[in-house]
Amino acid sequence: MQIHKRDIIDALRARGQDDRADWVDRTLPDIVDSRRNDGLLKLLNLDLSTLPAVEQPTKG
Repeated sequence: MQIHKRDIIDALRARGQDDRADWVDRTLPDIVDSRRNDGLLKLLNLDLSTLPAVEQPTKG
């Protein structure tokens, strides 16, 4: 699953975790791969089911 960095930042700011949100903004790419960054997302205590996935274009 891929997630927009902006959604992660917004979730952290909503919890008052501005320092973590700033770090995510400086460190992660605009599109975050949840499998590759699983440990980080767990450390940030983010529930992936509450974050919208990046829409993938359909083929065909």
